[in-house]
Amino acid sequence: MADRVIGKPEAPVTIIEYASLTCPHCAAFHRDTLPKLKSQYIETGKIKLIFRDFPLDSRATVAAMVARCAPRDRYFSFVDALFRGQDQWARSDDPMKALAQIARLGGMTEADFEACTKNEALFQAVRKERADAESQFGVNATPSFIINGKKADNVFSFESFEKALKPLVK
Repeated sequence: MADRVIGKPEAPVTIIEYASLTCPHCAAFHRDTLPKLKSQYIETGKIKLIFRDFPLDSRATVAAMVARCAPRDRYFSFVDALFRGQDQWARSDDPMKALAQIARLGGMTEADFEACTKNEALFQAVRKERADAESQFGVNATPSFIINGKKADNVFSFESFEKALKPLVK
């Protein structure tokens, strides 16, 4: 499955984020920390961020599939919408209906949504991404961050990222 990346491909530091779209801590990272990382590190070409799915439950798996079905240039808009609306869709009595509404607002037709959520190859690709994270990096919780190939423990706040990034960026 192709990586989804924010930042310049040639950035000297790579952060891989493993996240579950139903994880409140992941939503908090996207709301509170990522904007600062974008302005101070990503937009300045110092780092790039690769977003990978690590769904913690079936709702997160379906949401990851929906985001992957969005046009590539709208992927991160879908992820942002899913994190912002997490309380509504992830805890809904009818999460599929709530996800379908988000997909519709993002430009997907009902037929596109149905086809996406029934795409077995995509389902298996999302599951494989999670399994690879577990075996390659020992990821067992979200959000988890890999900085230049090494799992970064206790990195979540902007301040903790600054401390981890300082020796790596010029």
